[in-house]
Amino acid sequence: MVAVTLMWSTAGVVTRHLEQAQKFEVTFWRSFFTVLSLLVVLPLMKGRGVFARMRHGGAALWISGLCWAGMFTFFMVAIMLTTVANVLVTMSLTPLLTALASRIFIGHRVPRRTWVAIGVAGFGIAYMYASQLGQGVSMAGTLVALCVPVSGAANWTVTQHSHAQGHDVDLIPAVLIGAVLSSLITLPLAWPLKASSHDLGLLAGLGLGQLAIPCVLAVVCTKALKAPEVALLGLLEVIFGILLAWLGAGEVPGHDVFVGGTLVIGALVANEIVAWRGRA
Repeated sequence: MVAVTLMWSTAGVVTRHLEQAQKFEVTFWRSFFTVLSLLVVLPLMKGRGVFARMRHGGAALWISGLCWAGMFTFFMVAIMLTTVANVLVTMSLTPLLTALASRIFIGHRVPRRTWVAIGVAGFGIAYMYASQLGQGVSMAGTLVALCVPVSGAANWTVTQHSHAQGHDVDLIPAVLIGAVLSSLITLPLAWPLKASSHDLGLLAGLGLGQLAIPCVLAVVCTKALKAPEVALLGLLEVIFGILLAWLGAGEVPGHDVFVGGTLVIGALVANEIVAWRGRA
């Protein structure tokens, strides 16, 4: 799982070394290469009948795929509009937004500790955004980044509801559907394509090594690790991503990101540790 988070965290630093590809084209090529990678990986993992079984996956599978498409698309567009640190700290809200969505749409009880974590994390995000507004920083990228945890929360809520109904969503085919939809949505917006061969090499690496492989490994990890362990280890993506962008692209996070990010990550870690001890 640590290796998975390290692979996930490479998107920011890699995009900072692109030559010509911009916004929607970056998103298109990463999703396209993810599709190609999963078309090879899926049959190896699930057998040749995996694609035929997808036709009978039900509405939840396709809704999950649509959510994945949103996560893929919003993430890469946000990365091209604002700093890596802004995007990753905002993305880390996914578990807390999932808890809220589960409470509203499924009726799951939200523990007091999670309400406290939501409040602290919300304050951290508000501080980060307010500081940037005060500095005259454009909020477009940050608002796009906020769509990533919203899409993630919708995804996990759909899969939880489906599980409660006795129908588990196979997440790896859902990732494939998401990558296909993301490619189809962004291709018209990316046209005409201008990526150089250098860019295509980097984006192909992202499709395979930053999305396809780690997403498959993460699903495997969930079978061996408890949910709090996965959640805590997943937060390493934020730390790794900011460090890689700092060391590999000279993108130094601002004071507002340090303060806001510390509040968000601290709230998440405390929430998961308390939950872990409670289960123990």
